[in-house]
Amino acid sequence: MIKTSRFLGHSPAAFRLARSIVKAAPTGASVLIIGESGTGKEVVARAIHGRSSRRNQPFVAVNCGAISPSLAESELFGHEKGSFTGAVSSTEGCFGRAHTGTLFLDEITEMPLSMQVQLLRVLENGTYHRVGGSEQKKVNVRIIAATNRDPKMAVQAHTFRSDLLYRLAVFPIRVPSLRERKSDIPYLAQRFLNELNDQEGTSKVFAPDALYQLESYHWPGNVRELKNTVMRAFILADGQVEVPPLNAEAQPRRLEVKHGLLKISVGTPLNSAQRAVIMATLEYYGGDKRRTAMALGISPKTLYNRLEEFRKQGYALQGV
Repeated sequence: MIKTSRFLGHSPAAFRLARSIVKAAPTGASVLIIGESGTGKEVVARAIHGRSSRRNQPFVAVNCGAISPSLAESELFGHEKGSFTGAVSSTEGCFGRAHTGTLFLDEITEMPLSMQVQLLRVLENGTYHRVGGSEQKKVNVRIIAATNRDPKMAVQAHTFRSDLLYRLAVFPIRVPSLRERKSDIPYLAQRFLNELNDQEGTSKVFAPDALYQLESYHWPGNVRELKNTVMRAFILADGQVEVPPLNAEAQPRRLEVKHGLLKISVGTPLNSAQRAVIMATLEYYGGDKRRTAMALGISPKTLYNRLEEFRKQGYALQGV
């Protein structure tokens, strides 16, 4: 579970998600992953596959919402040569390519109802036919599906079959939005920056206020938006990586120190407030760690560990 959580974060929500991945992986049961766009549903699916007994077999991903309804059957099950105009050769579908491995059906609630019936039949019987073919093909795949909608609402709207939902949601996993686990933002942002540094052979670091600014944003695009934001900032940076303005809500909340008093705005993330208190106290005592620890009611070792955590998260701590 610890290794799995490394790419998710260190928040309680990330650890709960990692625990679900670890429990689901070895079972072979169908999994339904539910979460907003950009939360990393395919990352979760690949993590489940990577920890399963099928990890050395194919992982095939298909976006059900991106398939043309007229080609959906061919995309999933393949087709025989001459079965329709343009079918110049026999082609393996997603099920055939994923045989013995895992088939990831992203945005499953966007699948046409006619295809849902055929998918249910394959799940029940373990067999399918190619378009234009008569041979019954056996298939052994694990299904992991995902959606950014409430599947029960889709059932109520008569756009998704309830029997298919029951078949897929043997092990449901909910992926939290990034705004539900804001304490993971510095960790994820630093990981993305480290990856970019490794790729480009650079050693860029975040500007002192960059991570505070990232934590203040609500991230409607979730982890995908965070990753793209870090990449854009990395490309534009000549020295320190500065986060471009996101919107008014993303402006860092002011943490003001005046006459030995620290002013923290309501709504400041708890981790940010803790860092602000520690750093303001350290500055107040002129960098004296012993007096700072005494004032905060913690041991010097605890203070040292906190400062090391801040450094690992990418915060610039000049003179500390």
